[in-house]
Amino acid sequence: MDKDDNTNSKLDYLKLGFKAGLEIHQQIDSRKLFCNCSSVLRSDKCDLIVKRKLHRVAGETGEVDTAVEYEHGLDKTFVYQYYKDTNCLIELDEEPPKLINDGALDIALQVALLLNCEIYQNTQIMRKTVIDGSNISGFQRTVLIAHSGWMDTSFGRVPIATVALEEDSARPGESDGSEDDKIEGDKNVKIWKLDRLGIPLIEIMTAPEMKNPEQVKECALKIGEILRACRVKRGIGTIRQDVNINIKGHNRVEIKGFQDPAMMIKTCDIEIERQQKDIEEGKIKGEVRGILADGSTKFNRPMPGRARMYPETDLPLLKISRERINRLKKELPKLKQDIKNELEKEGLRGELLNLVIDGNVEEFTELMKIHKNPELIAKIITLFRKEFSAKTGKSYEEVKELMNEAVLGKIIEAVEEKKIEEGDVKGVLSKIVNGERLESALKVEKVDDSVLEMEIKKLVNASPGLREGAYMGLIIGKFGKDVDKRKAMGILQKIIS
Repeated sequence: MDKDDNTNSKLDYLKLGFKAGLEIHQQIDSRKLFCNCSSVLRSDKCDLIVKRKLHRVAGETGEVDTAVEYEHGLDKTFVYQYYKDTNCLIELDEEPPKLINDGALDIALQVALLLNCEIYQNTQIMRKTVIDGSNISGFQRTVLIAHSGWMDTSFGRVPIATVALEEDSARPGESDGSEDDKIEGDKNVKIWKLDRLGIPLIEIMTAPEMKNPEQVKECALKIGEILRACRVKRGIGTIRQDVNINIKGHNRVEIKGFQDPAMMIKTCDIEIERQQKDIEEGKIKGEVRGILADGSTKFNRPMPGRARMYPETDLPLLKISRERINRLKKELPKLKQDIKNELEKEGLRGELLNLVIDGNVEEFTELMKIHKNPELIAKIITLFRKEFSAKTGKSYEEVKELMNEAVLGKIIEAVEEKKIEEGDVKGVLSKIVNGERLESALKVEKVDDSVLEMEIKKLVNASPGLREGAYMGLIIGKFGKDVDKRKAMGILQKIIS
């Protein structure tokens, strides 16, 4: 059963006729979409400056889009910062695009399949007119690859309208002293960096069927989980989330620039109140607004329509074979919740489970094939590495390299073959981190069981009446950290019982 639609006591979302949809853009971790340039962002001085003015172009309907007309009216001059190792003539619009990046397409198709979408097997790459300067050519290449998917939330199913693959825009820049003339502070000039232009970008659009702001937030988090299961870029700026929202009597408003889903509930409520005032004043026109730090929004530009799309004539029809789709279905990555369920079946819980999920799953899985002790292996690849880093002053990455999977595999193999005890592992690793060779570190000198029992009896007789922990301290003090603590404890308990 769906949750109650009204998650905020002050606003009756059902009565207000609240409707919302998400538009999420996520960078793919690959080379650029229509050339072979790297997708690295730059902070150094650029190699070349290009200045352009962009002009409005009619879409395939023969009309000029409202948003395009608005940008044209601003009469801006754009300055582009070009990097020879990160850009090419394609990004300057001086050379036709190459065929679409196959690796990026595969990742986008995986995302679409994880969202339960139908794949378009024949689809046309399009040009979307954009003359705010963010695309030096005056358009953005985009291709629709999937449709009619869905995602379940605790408030009900949310339809996924479309999944597209497109090239990312240039990013705002500032003068780095490369310009021939003074432009800093000129209101009619805007500077853009071309390093980001062309990075593959997945665009996911839900249907406008979410019932309240809490569902918007939940859906954004779930889509984020799916994206992170695939090979996408991480960090600030690599994902951009927009919310389309309206109430009864008001046209759709697109709010751009969400970095944190936690802000969505607050911003939706503020936008509802703003639209209520608009309706009272007879202003119901849709528009694009940008989010501010306090959750309120500001006007950006008029709402774009469909008149800014027209076919890309430099590239053939994109064909996605059934064989490719079937192959990708077999290679779909596991989602975090699925991985969590599997690790719980292996016996992991709590902090160790979360630490393994956070980037250590493959290593954990491989080591478990050698010796099935999930808690030991989880501690080795998470807690032990951090502990040795703190104790030795070595960076975590240095410790991880010393305790790499090959080294750990040999140590775990020695445990499985009973050459060393599980209790010896930490001591062996400590020796390795401190510079000892693996072969030497694995030579653990053990106290003979009969000698150990005799010496424990002597310790107990010399200091009668102590607690178990105190006796264990004396035992470790005598034999060192390499003593088998479990065996020693078993002998001790037998003697003092």
